[in-house]
Amino acid sequence: MNVVTTLPSATEVVAALEIEPVGVSHECDYPPDVTSVPVVTSSRIDSDASSAEIDRQVLEAAADDGPGVYDVDRETLESLDSDLIVTQGICDVCAVDEVVIERAVAEIDADPEILATDPHTIGDVLEDVRRVGRATGREDRAESVVDDLESRIETVRARAAVADDRPRVAIFDWTEPAMIAGHWMPELVEAAGGEYGMAGPADRSRPREWEAVREYDPEVIVVAPCGFGLEQTAANLTDLTDREGWDDLAAVREGRVWAMDGHHYVNRPGPRLVDTLEALAPIVHPDPELFEDPPESIARPLADLETLEGADRRGRLESQ
Repeated sequence: MNVVTTLPSATEVVAALEIEPVGVSHECDYPPDVTSVPVVTSSRIDSDASSAEIDRQVLEAAADDGPGVYDVDRETLESLDSDLIVTQGICDVCAVDEVVIERAVAEIDADPEILATDPHTIGDVLEDVRRVGRATGREDRAESVVDDLESRIETVRARAAVADDRPRVAIFDWTEPAMIAGHWMPELVEAAGGEYGMAGPADRSRPREWEAVREYDPEVIVVAPCGFGLEQTAANLTDLTDREGWDDLAAVREGRVWAMDGHHYVNRPGPRLVDTLEALAPIVHPDPELFEDPPESIARPLADLETLEGADRRGRLESQ
């Protein structure tokens, strides 16, 4: 079966089912082998810009009279003779969505099945693995993958349950404007031993008034902007750290502010969300001895980001 994926999480699901996609999106980079697969999408957004500039470009592109955030290479898509395209309906900003794909398929001779994922909870993510498994004839493999992921989640949850006090946690999905992560993140924080009071399970990530963040006064902060790795997060930290009252937040006073790779982990609803949970547990849980520190490639304390801040960061800040 020829499978095309139009977002990174779908590529990771397909790979977990031991299927090699014949086409992927411009953002797909894991497993590493997929970087040599033909790319069928592109973005009109400068992803290296500041968070505020990216937000402006997205709003302009996504406006009713705008060109749209993404484009599909119809010629390449047709040449791949795909049987199945796995896309998404959760967010037309984060990745190519099903509407864009349906329009592209309508303009080519090929007639592949389109499977759109729309996960908002951990259960949704696991069910999407099963759905892709059914669509590709890999039901048994899908159940094996889900069983393993559920077992790892339960291991963290059971170990974290010994906590008497759960710290208030805030995870920033974007820095300018300040957005609090929703969807599956409230569940992951709860499983890791924290309290997530600014959003509930399946709530959409959305901008918040800064005063609401100050009133919540998180005891643990994780900065994980959608699409940003650690270096780009470091380059945009002043969006938060320069805000009035930042230094007065409990998490800042106690030195419990972390940056996490939002691009590959927090905002990618595929199998590696369990890696996100395992990295989140030692950050959130009040007893650090229960869990090993997260890999530096996934998360670092805010203070350690100084090693990632160099001329590139200074140049960006001076140009803003």
